Amino acid sequence: MRAVYPLSAKRLVPAHIPRPEYADHPEGKSYKEEKASKSHAIDVLTPDEIEKMRISCRLGREVLEEARKALKVGVTTDEIDRIVHDATVERNAYPSPLNYYTYPKSCCISVNEIICHGIPDQYEVQDGDIVNLDISLYHDGFHSDLNETYCVGNVDEKGRKLVDVTRECLWKAIGLVKPGTLYRDVGEVIQKHAEANGFSVVRQYCGHGINKLFHPPPQIPHYKKNKAVGVMKPGHTFTIEPMICEGRFDGKHWPDNWTCATVDGKRSAQFEETMLVTETGVEVLTAKPVA
Repeated sequence: MRAVYPLSAKRLVPAHIPRPEYADHPEGKSYKEEKASKSHAIDVLTPDEIEKMRISCRLGREVLEEARKALKVGVTTDEIDRIVHDATVERNAYPSPLNYYTYPKSCCISVNEIICHGIPDQYEVQDGDIVNLDISLYHDGFHSDLNETYCVGNVDEKGRKLVDVTRECLWKAIGLVKPGTLYRDVGEVIQKHAEANGFSVVRQYCGHGINKLFHPPPQIPHYKKNKAVGVMKPGHTFTIEPMICEGRFDGKHWPDNWTCATVDGKRSAQFEETMLVTETGVEVLTAKPVA
């Protein structure tokens, strides 16, 4: 496990920017989300709400691209967090992770053996690292959420394969998205592709609904034979975000109660998109613009 570094001061969001309910709560609680989690009801968005989701997701992709440009050997993960924070605020948006159940930073950056929720600090990115940048923002009342894993410098062949296969797992799952698909079926295609390539699938975390709330229903596991509830319908918006590991899929949390690392110290990669179920299939709201 790499060393734990001190954190910089909490970054501020200008008062004029609309923020989610948890932003100023001393414990970062989302009471609306906690209430929604007790129900399996999945929101169906109106055309106006869908348009707001499109804008939020487009802005999220723009911020991820700003972070990607800054990712290089020697940069600290805290510096990338600063860039993400500033780019989010410039778009009149609030960085969704900030103060969410007291999470201290504006994005998650997970390096090598970190499965997810790595907290940006003074760690300097090294040649050969694989680095996941996870961006979420809240704009005009709606959240967006996406992430990608990047190879920095001279990553070995197995590391590059891990990243490629994880990306493929996500897009194979997206290929299932259409009205009538059971949410529990998503995990089957992900686990099949991961294990066919010698990798394993994390069970502790899953995809999730996203709209006015950061993590409402449904929950979408990435492994087969899960018990996810619900059927995809037009107007549903959610994420799929498989976490794929070189070795064991088990994760352990650091004392910060956020950072989750593989138990065997082997690497993990992740990719995530926010999507909308349409009348005929899927619209990937956070997808890269076509050049």
